[in-house]
Amino acid sequence: MTSTTDFDNAEITQQYSRINTRFELSDEELDNDNSSARLFERSRIKALADEREAVQKKTFTKWVNSILARVSCRISDLYLDLRDGRMLIKLLEVLSGERLPKPTKGRMRIHCLENVDKALQFLKEQRVHLENMGSHDIVDGNHRLILGLIWTIILRFQIQDIVVETGQADQTGKQETRSAKDALLLWCQMKTAGYPNVNITNFTTSWKDGLAFNALIHKHRPDLVDYGGLQRSNPTHNLQQAFNVAERQLGVTKLLDPEDVFTENPDEKSIITYVVAFYHYFSKMKALAVEGKRVGKVLDHAIETEKMIEKYETLSSDLLTWIEQTIIVLNNRKLANSLSGVQQQLQAFNSYRTVEKPPKFQEKGNLEVLLFTIQSRMRANNQRVYTPKEGALVSDINRAWERLERAEHDRERVLRDELIRQEKLEQMARRFDRKAAMRETWLLENQRLVSQDNFGYDLPAVEAAKKKHDAIETDIAAYEERVQALVALSKELEAEKYHDAKRIDARKDNILRLWDYLQELLKARRSRLEKNLTLQRIFQEMLYIISWMDEMKARLLSPDFGKHLLEVEDLLQKHALLEADIAVQAERVHSANAAALKFANGDSYKPCDPQVIRDRVQHLELCYQELCALAAQRKARLEQSRRLWNFFWEIAELESWIREKEHIFSSLDYGKDLTSVLVLQSKHSAFEDELGARRDHLKQVMGEGESMVKAKHFGAPKVQQRMDDVQRQWQQLEELAAFRKQNLQDTQRFFQFQGDADDLKAWLLDAMRQMSSDEVGHDEYTTQRLLKRHRVLRDEAAKNGATIDTLSKQANSLPEELKNTPDIQRRLKDIKDLYMELLSLSDLRQKKLDDTMALYTIFSETDACELWMGQKETWLVGLETPEKLEDLEVVQNRLSILAQEMGNMQARVDDVNKAAKQLEDSRHPRSKEVKDCQTRLNKRWEAFKAMVEDKKHKVDSAVSLHNYGLDCDETGAWIKDKTRVIESTQELGNDLAAVMTIQRKLFGMERDLAAIQDKLDFLRGEAQKLVKDHPENAADILARQDELDAAWDTLKQTLKAREESLGEVSKLQTFLQDMDDFQSWLFKTQKAIASEEMPTSLPEAEELLSLHDAVKGDMDGHEEDYHRVRDTGVVVTQGQEDDPQYQQLEQRLKGLDKGWDELHKMWDSRKNFLDQGLGFQQFSRDAKQAETILNNQEYTLAHLDLPDTLDGAEKALKKHEDFVITIDANKDKIQTTLEGGQRLVDSENLYAPKVKDRMNSIQDRCEKNQDKAKEVSGKLKDNRDLQHFLQNTQDLTLWINEKMLTAQDTSYDEARNLHSKWQKHQAFMAELASNKDWLNKIDQEGEELMESKPEFEPIVMERLAKLHELWDKLEQTTQEKARLLFDANRSELFDQSLADLKKWLANLQLQLQGDVDEEVTDLTSANILLKKHQMTENQVRDRARELEELQEAPELEVEQQALQRDFQQLLTPLAQRKGKLEAAKSVYQFYRDIADEILWVEERLPMAMSQEHGNNLQTVQLLLKKMQVNYFIQFQAHRSFNCLIIHIAYYYSFYLLIFVSCDYLNVLQMLRDKFRDFARDTGTVGQERVNAVNQIIDELIEGGHSESVTLAEWKDGVNESWADLLELIDTRNQLLTSSYDLLKYFDDGKELVVQIEDKQKELPEDLGEDFSKAESFHRMHAAFERDISTLGKQVKQFQETAARLFAQYAGDQAVAIQTTEKEVVDAWKGLLAACAGRRQQLEETASKFRFYTMVRDLLAWMESIIQQIETQEKPRDVSSVELLMKYHQGIRAEIETRETKFNACVELGRTLLVRKHKDSEEIKEKLRQLIEKRKEMIHSYISICLPLVLEVCQFARDASVAEAWLIAQEPYVASKDIGQTVDEVEKLLKRHEAFEKSTATWEERFSALERLTTVSTLGLFRAVVVKGFPLIERNKMYCIKMGSFYLLIHIFVLNVMLLLLML
Repeated sequence: MTSTTDFDNAEITQQYSRINTRFELSDEELDNDNSSARLFERSRIKALADEREAVQKKTFTKWVNSILARVSCRISDLYLDLRDGRMLIKLLEVLSGERLPKPTKGRMRIHCLENVDKALQFLKEQRVHLENMGSHDIVDGNHRLILGLIWTIILRFQIQDIVVETGQADQTGKQETRSAKDALLLWCQMKTAGYPNVNITNFTTSWKDGLAFNALIHKHRPDLVDYGGLQRSNPTHNLQQAFNVAERQLGVTKLLDPEDVFTENPDEKSIITYVVAFYHYFSKMKALAVEGKRVGKVLDHAIETEKMIEKYETLSSDLLTWIEQTIIVLNNRKLANSLSGVQQQLQAFNSYRTVEKPPKFQEKGNLEVLLFTIQSRMRANNQRVYTPKEGALVSDINRAWERLERAEHDRERVLRDELIRQEKLEQMARRFDRKAAMRETWLLENQRLVSQDNFGYDLPAVEAAKKKHDAIETDIAAYEERVQALVALSKELEAEKYHDAKRIDARKDNILRLWDYLQELLKARRSRLEKNLTLQRIFQEMLYIISWMDEMKARLLSPDFGKHLLEVEDLLQKHALLEADIAVQAERVHSANAAALKFANGDSYKPCDPQVIRDRVQHLELCYQELCALAAQRKARLEQSRRLWNFFWEIAELESWIREKEHIFSSLDYGKDLTSVLVLQSKHSAFEDELGARRDHLKQVMGEGESMVKAKHFGAPKVQQRMDDVQRQWQQLEELAAFRKQNLQDTQRFFQFQGDADDLKAWLLDAMRQMSSDEVGHDEYTTQRLLKRHRVLRDEAAKNGATIDTLSKQANSLPEELKNTPDIQRRLKDIKDLYMELLSLSDLRQKKLDDTMALYTIFSETDACELWMGQKETWLVGLETPEKLEDLEVVQNRLSILAQEMGNMQARVDDVNKAAKQLEDSRHPRSKEVKDCQTRLNKRWEAFKAMVEDKKHKVDSAVSLHNYGLDCDETGAWIKDKTRVIESTQELGNDLAAVMTIQRKLFGMERDLAAIQDKLDFLRGEAQKLVKDHPENAADILARQDELDAAWDTLKQTLKAREESLGEVSKLQTFLQDMDDFQSWLFKTQKAIASEEMPTSLPEAEELLSLHDAVKGDMDGHEEDYHRVRDTGVVVTQGQEDDPQYQQLEQRLKGLDKGWDELHKMWDSRKNFLDQGLGFQQFSRDAKQAETILNNQEYTLAHLDLPDTLDGAEKALKKHEDFVITIDANKDKIQTTLEGGQRLVDSENLYAPKVKDRMNSIQDRCEKNQDKAKEVSGKLKDNRDLQHFLQNTQDLTLWINEKMLTAQDTSYDEARNLHSKWQKHQAFMAELASNKDWLNKIDQEGEELMESKPEFEPIVMERLAKLHELWDKLEQTTQEKARLLFDANRSELFDQSLADLKKWLANLQLQLQGDVDEEVTDLTSANILLKKHQMTENQVRDRARELEELQEAPELEVEQQALQRDFQQLLTPLAQRKGKLEAAKSVYQFYRDIADEILWVEERLPMAMSQEHGNNLQTVQLLLKKMQVNYFIQFQAHRSFNCLIIHIAYYYSFYLLIFVSCDYLNVLQMLRDKFRDFARDTGTVGQERVNAVNQIIDELIEGGHSESVTLAEWKDGVNESWADLLELIDTRNQLLTSSYDLLKYFDDGKELVVQIEDKQKELPEDLGEDFSKAESFHRMHAAFERDISTLGKQVKQFQETAARLFAQYAGDQAVAIQTTEKEVVDAWKGLLAACAGRRQQLEETASKFRFYTMVRDLLAWMESIIQQIETQEKPRDVSSVELLMKYHQGIRAEIETRETKFNACVELGRTLLVRKHKDSEEIKEKLRQLIEKRKEMIHSYISICLPLVLEVCQFARDASVAEAWLIAQEPYVASKDIGQTVDEVEKLLKRHEAFEKSTATWEERFSALERLTTVSTLGLFRAVVVKGFPLIERNKMYCIKMGSFYLLIHIFVLNVMLLLLML
């Protein structure tokens, strides 16, 4: 029987056969004449065929892509992408739904053929007839056959199944069915019936207007198309709308375009393919509609559940949003900054907790209930249980609620803390107001006090006023602390952001303003007072100066001028001192006058009448001028006498020095070794330096003598004689020094030579010892290390060769008497001999080490090479030559890698051979062993190389054999293809069209033939090689070669025959070939010229321009070809104007002319473009050079380095000036570049904007660099000036340091040099004064530098300050030295000192006669008088020292004794006056302190009497802290009083402390501190006094005092008393320490008990309301236990202290210690017991809540499991039963998993019951519920027998399949068609045989239906089976014959389903 597909395939084959036949007709049959009509007809027919083929290709491509899109694949070209067979196999798999053989990997032709064969074989298995179609046709890309294959596939898998019932029945009662194509056409007619203008009669023209497509869509989806709005006159719009709607709305791929359908002859197959897509879509839509009704009921239930889910999500989202918003509000820490505001916020917070929060809590519970309901409904519907999205789970809501509660707790804590803080701030504000009022009152009163002036009119009165003012200032200064305390209180309020801080700040500012105003008043009053005091002191100073000048005048009139140098010097010194005093007095006079005139001439406050001041100043000036005139006269007289005696003194000193040095230089000691010689040389150098220094001094003395001789001094003859003697002695001294210097140098060279020779000899001996060593190493590493050491030693030996030459030169440089000594020559000879021996030993050892190194290298390298070869040989032995080409390529690649490794190994083998040759040449003792090793290695290496070559040859040969076969196949195909091309041109004729066709087909034939010839030659060579290598394949190889030769001969014969047949047409062909070549060249040249490539560099621009010029030359060369082709074309086309082909040829010639002209125009345009590009690149080059110059300039200018030396600064400035010169030089280059750019801009170059921008950039940078260079030049000049200043300061500093050494020289103890040193010091001081100008110049330079450059001010000021500091230090040192020198000669000053002492004693007597009670009026006056008295005591001590110094002058003994007696008489009144002053001060101090204390007590009395005791812990702690500050810390500050106040305050504070806090410990600590200070002071001061007493008594006893015995007794008594005192101090200290320890023990005990009680009170009684609270309390308790651990350490330390104290004390104290310890220990044990009890309670509570939680979770889980089991939908088929079984297996696994948790829960509950928990009854009930629920769950699970249901469903499924098979076979069995011909009968017989085979197969299935085991035990089901199957057996044959067996099976299946429902 022929199927529909077979008929369709036959039809397709016939159609394509007709087409092929039509196109394969010869030209003679189609066109016997050469008319244009025939030619047009053939062209038109071929064009239509090509058009239809293109439409089919596009349609089939889109269809294939629509199918492949299901597996994410697509094709782009139908002809190319199906060639490899992969996409074809994938297409068939998608369409059939079956699995095809896996495609073969590879892209070779054979792989493609194999894949296509697999696809075609599958089609054959599907009974698809493929006529004249093979895999090679698809692989070769045969268009017609590929299209036919796709159409066949479409027919088989898309159209074949289309069956449409017509509604008419045939004679047998069956409805008529049609073939696939007719059925599709009928379906279209049925669907479009009744639509206007739609009449579908075919699949071509009936669809052109697009209405049919729109009618199909409108029929099924009227909502998508407005059919009434379509017009038949607009087919393109109709088609486009239908295609777009189908693609966008229906998902039908757009296989056609409007232009493909709206054409004269639409392609039938394309339209059928597209319409089939519509058919399948609408058929599927109908089936889906039926299924939708069944799903409706399920959807309604699901929608309701979905609404509940949405409600849950909405409520949960709203609740979470409220929680998050509430948390944000609660976490807001922006609190009100007032007490009332915080109280309101706290009230609002409480309202939130009671009003807003409870509804939300209820809403949270409702959410949990709603979620449980949703999940229960979904389990009941056997749906996947709904799980809220992440973040909306119940656990997430609970966590958010917990965060809300934490935020709520934090908010409450913050509000409470802020409330306490605000209360504290209010208290501070009230305290501030109270103190501010007191400060304001005090400030106003003191302002009135300091506004009064009553100073007096003499010095004592003004001084008294000054002292009174000091007292006022002291009081005010003491009050500043209170003002600052008030300010600190205000700042504290401001820092704490007190809400009324502005008022506080304003009042604080008012107090500070009053305080500042008081300070200003005080400062102004002090200024006026100081002016009065200063003026009175100036007047007093003037009187002192006039009195002193009168005394000096008497001393200047003395007639004594001295009789020798010392006396003259003494007189001059005295006079200098006198002048110095006068000079000093001049400063005093000028300063006194200037200071006085300031008060007379100023415009400000005048404390006295100005005229009185001017008179006193004038009188003082006249007295001073007279004194200066007398001093000048006496100085001139003294200097004349000093000059003569000074010269004699210098001459005598020189002579003495010369004689001393002559003795030293005459010594014969030149040293015994090198060290001593060097010491002597250094000493001699010092002597020569001293000699040079003395030479200058000699010249100076001689010059002085000559000047005296020339001046004809009265001592000139004697002066001349002394000068001649000194010069003669000096000459002898210099000659002696030179002789000694030469002898020392010769001695030094001799000893140096000996030392160097000994050192070198020692090194040579050590090196010889190392060179003589026989150690050569025991392995390669040690030998290499020895070689390295040997090289180092050889290098050192080579260096020491130069040392030997140096020794020889040293020996030759010695004097003759030393050079020729035997010792020198012997040393040189020994060293040279040792050196030569060392060199020979070095060479010998080098040879040994090299040989040893080579030996070890050979052995190691040989082992390594053999190991490598062994590994590779093992691999090569196991390597077999593969058969597959891919495996061969892998092996070949590995062998190539092995060849590279062998190259490296060959180098190592060569190294071994080279080393072996070296050892063999050197006749090494182990040469034989080395030779054997070398031979073994070489043999194995050669064998290994042979093995590798053999293996490589085999692999290469195998690869060549495979490649040869592939190359032969490809070459044969290539030759056959060219032969077909040539043969296809034989029937084309000789006209122009034929020639053009021949030309097109034979294009490139000669080139291809030459390539084929080369390929054949190569294959012949390969064949010869392969025949030799593979003789077993020789016949096949040669046969392939013969085939290729035969094909090649056929190709050449065919080509030759074709060339002979063309004849004259070859000329025309030559012309066409030339024209094609010229057009090809023209197109290529135009393309090259039309390039828009932009040159990016100058070389590239030049290269492009050069290439463009070369193109011009090429164009000139082809101009002749152009004219020749043009002329030939004119000749050819002449007379052929009517022939269309020649017309086309003429058009080509015109196009040739146009292209030639356009080529020249394009060349000119490109030439202009390239010229502009060249100009731009040249500018870019110049611009880049200019930018490089500018970059270098910018880099140089940016890296400015300011040197820190003057030389460096000058060099830097010079370098910068040179740099500026280069800038000017480069400016011309930059200007040239800019001019070139401007030319480009003016010529409107293509790149003009870029050029202009770059020019502007270069010009701007150039100008900036010039400005920067000027700026840098200025900086460098400033730096040079700075460095010049710093250099001057450095020079002066060095000079000062040098002079400082001279000034610090204190060697003036010798009497004989005292006068000389004084004279030199005078000269030094004169030099110092003369160089003062140097310092002034530096000061001026620094001032000018700072004025011109303010930025240098810090460093200049620093340097000047340091310089002045050094200068001042030098002046002070110089003056100190002058003073000391003067003190050494001060005998003349005793008279003056004695007179001064007498005068001072007289003044002191007058001062002591004053009445203290009248002078002291208040505390300030007492302080002033005490300070003045202290100054007087200091003066007394100074005068006492002066008096002791006067005792050294024996000539003043009588006057000194009288003065001493008067001095001692004044000491007693002085002490009495001091006592009176101190007593008066104590009284007034007591009054002042009492007043202050009363004021302080009044300030703090309100707080102490306050009844506020606090209402919570924090308030009480704050009050305690304030009490401590007020009553302890501040109270301690008031104890620093005088003796009486200290005594009173001590006892007062003692009793106050006892009264307030009973703080005995603090009192005792005070006593300890006081006693510690007393002991320290007593120990230091008392010991000093005792030592002084002992020393005085010892001196008196040693001096033989008459009361020595009494003194000794006194001394013993004092020492014994002192020892007793020290012992008492020690005892008292121990008692105080013991008392302190005991009191501290009791105090610590009380404190510990209080702390333990407080901790015990902190233990809460609440155990938590749920598990989280219990866990929280447990964590808090753990933290509490950690906290009290530190308290436990304190208790332990307290017990240790108790044990120590108990051992020290007895009686009541010991009992008290034990009692206190027991109280502490008992309290601690009680705390620990309470902690343990609470821990146990918390653990039990946590365990209870944990048990409740576990029970709740398990009950909820078991309830859900029971509901899932009970609410599951009854299974209706095998798959649902299997799914349910899997679900039940999951439930069972979950039950088993939860078993551990269940057991843990039960165990926990039983444990709590054993512990007799207080909630045991509730726990027992929970445990019972848990066990019962578990039993219920297990019973529900076991009650369902799923295996039984599975067997029933499997039987139902098999029975249903059997019924379907019987129904399908019934038409065939009932058919009466027995065939009309022999062929039909044979086909029917074959089909019947197949039916019988199928029936036999189904017989086994029917037997399987009878074999039911489990269900047969059920009686009801057994009855059905027993009754049903005999009936089946009895009627089986009849049913088979009659076709009614399916009815019985149907009834049987219904009974089975009834039984299933019953179960």
